[in-house]
Amino acid sequence: MTAFVTNELRARLVEGVHTAGHEVLAIYESDFAVETKDDKSPLTEADMASHHALVALLERWAPGVPVLSEESGEIPFETRQGWERYWLIDPLDGTKEFINKNGEFTLNVALVEQGVPVFGIVHAPVLRTTWVGLVGGEAFKVKSGIYSQVRVRDLPDPAAAPWKVVGSRRHGAAEFEAFCAELPNHERVSMGSSIKLCLVAEGAADLYPRLAPTCEWDTAAAQAVVTAAGGEVLDANTLEPLRCNQQDSVLNPWFIVCGQRDERWERALRASTGLRASSSEQ
Repeated sequence: MTAFVTNELRARLVEGVHTAGHEVLAIYESDFAVETKDDKSPLTEADMASHHALVALLERWAPGVPVLSEESGEIPFETRQGWERYWLIDPLDGTKEFINKNGEFTLNVALVEQGVPVFGIVHAPVLRTTWVGLVGGEAFKVKSGIYSQVRVRDLPDPAAAPWKVVGSRRHGAAEFEAFCAELPNHERVSMGSSIKLCLVAEGAADLYPRLAPTCEWDTAAAQAVVTAAGGEVLDANTLEPLRCNQQDSVLNPWFIVCGQRDERWERALRASTGLRASSSEQ
């Protein structure tokens, strides 16, 4: 467990993220404008308002620790690779969900130490739910002011109860179908943003295969929650834990979120990643 995150710091940061969430929620309920970034992804005033609020929060309560945000200016890898500890934030994960007003967006703050997400806060303002995880400590959820510890669940016997598999609303449909086709009895749930990882952390889902592009800031906070809850976030090809800040690109490999490893879903994963390989050869 990282000694850097004290109980007081954790409480201050959760409170500050909630405050940023109130600001985002006010914009969500207004007639906001939508811009387009250079990479063609959407941007709203809520993205930037959250970015500024979270950066200010971290600079106040953890001064001197570098911050990397999706909405930061580009920071060269030559600089980043010297960081042993830094904050990694996604001010608004699920901007398309925000624009479509389905409530499935989150504010995400992660502490990364030596490439490993060790602490994370994931806040879903519309759902009035926050997940918090400290690796080596506890993972908990606060929903409408009610606190509860969370833990991944054991994979059930699929003959008695279906596995619950969560997937993206918008990305990787063919690969997700290939993965699910190889699974035993299961149910599927579609969800936006980093909430998907948190569903595995709290035992509401068993698996989340992400067979489409993401960036490190999309996953780091929720990865810390999953790990603290006893689960894993694994590279889909190597089945090694995802790490941050290991290369110039901030793109993640394909990955899977699970409570525990099992040959049945590992076989399904090999089939779906093989689909990508065969597609790229055509």
